[in-house]
Amino acid sequence: MARPTTILVGTFETITEIRAALQNPADVLGCVTLDAPPKGMPVLAKPAKLGKLAGRDIRKAFVSIPAEQDSGEIQPALESMGIKVVNLTPIGDQLSDAAAAASIRLPTAGVNLDISSLIGRTPHPIDTDAVDSLIRGKRVLVTGAGGSIGSEIASIAASYNPSQIILMERAENALFEIDRRIREEFPGVERLAVLHDVVDTEGTRAHLNELKPDIVFHAAAHKHVPLMEDHPAHAVTNNLFGTKSIADASIAAGVERFVLISSDKAVNPSSVMGATKRLAERYIQGVQRKKKARTKFSMVRFGNVLGSACSVLPIWASQLAQGRQITVTDERMTRYFMTIPEAATLVIQSAALPHDGKRAPVFVLDMGEPVKILDLARRFCASHGIPEGKEPIVLTGARPGEKLYEELAYDAEQLAPTVFAGINTWAGHLPDDFDLKALVEDLGAVRASRDREAVIDAIREHVPEMSGKQAVVTELKSSESAASVSAA
Repeated sequence: MARPTTILVGTFETITEIRAALQNPADVLGCVTLDAPPKGMPVLAKPAKLGKLAGRDIRKAFVSIPAEQDSGEIQPALESMGIKVVNLTPIGDQLSDAAAAASIRLPTAGVNLDISSLIGRTPHPIDTDAVDSLIRGKRVLVTGAGGSIGSEIASIAASYNPSQIILMERAENALFEIDRRIREEFPGVERLAVLHDVVDTEGTRAHLNELKPDIVFHAAAHKHVPLMEDHPAHAVTNNLFGTKSIADASIAAGVERFVLISSDKAVNPSSVMGATKRLAERYIQGVQRKKKARTKFSMVRFGNVLGSACSVLPIWASQLAQGRQITVTDERMTRYFMTIPEAATLVIQSAALPHDGKRAPVFVLDMGEPVKILDLARRFCASHGIPEGKEPIVLTGARPGEKLYEELAYDAEQLAPTVFAGINTWAGHLPDDFDLKALVEDLGAVRASRDREAVIDAIREHVPEMSGKQAVVTELKSSESAASVSAA
């Protein structure tokens, strides 16, 4: 038998994916891993110690590193030792790639995944003329530019000939990757990568005063519901005060249009994440009404985005690749879904809608009918050739802060269509007695607190519709007829 001369390079998940796809895993000598190695896989070296591989009979390396963790140094180091490098894009990166939105290749399963068929509807088209008139010749700034939605907004905006794309992101590797992507896909577009956290108020104001963007898309936020239940102060700091920082800086810099990326979880929130997004909405509405500035603010609400980082599809794909069961929280749970390109396109398009400068409108994306997550999981399995009734699905129970179903607008609010298909507007507005100063002072007093309950009490004071601790349990008992499920 020939001695193994191949190594695998990546993370626990990506190495597991590669090993599962290989016809002969015995050809693998070992791995170089950025975190924990898969069971039974020898670790030959750590990324910082690749010199240990010198002199060994290694001829080929399969490299699969998530974009946000790729330093760009591993491939040259391996090649300098005469090792042939075969780059394999991780499943999560493929799912977040705009080019893969309609047809996604999952190497572990060897299938083409049609996201539109999973959602059960056709994505809304874009009004190219409206977006062209909005973007062409303008300086466009995107916060959270390295995230799934932020990077797609940046890419779409770059295709409409802006005078400059400004990519603002606090994660170094994510910023490097979106900057590289824009450079390669749109070489004629001027771009600027800004490594910065919008929570830094003074730094944010200095950046915007210097860069003078015309349009700001604010996508930077904490989004993971269970994690924010444990870290409410972080959610307040990032989702509310990060929004306040970039909004105030936009006013000072004379920005023309500002769009906050919000969430359906801001409606009657049962979670800290949803409640802090509602706080961000209220701040934007309050500052528009109070300041009467040149900047025209608006917000866009939508639900879950298929294929985004750490969302359900890459999680399920990874679980299948590792031979594990697909996790679904509750068989009755439903969610609204969009593709990444559809959500980003409609967000940009909403900025072209008329605005009177007096109130900050909330635009709600038409996501069709909510999808039962258990049905989504079954369709996902079917796309991988798993027979009906044989799906490896396990129910894990609802997690803290989760609802059985999401809403896109409050019951008392009215949704009306706009001139653009797929975008509705919410008729509600702030009450006359809304106190913007009190909101900022009360939440500012707890944003650094380690007392979880004190932070949540302060949030609830300004989002009184926020459900209590038993929100999920109550919903489960009172919604026996509701259909739905969420992936763990």
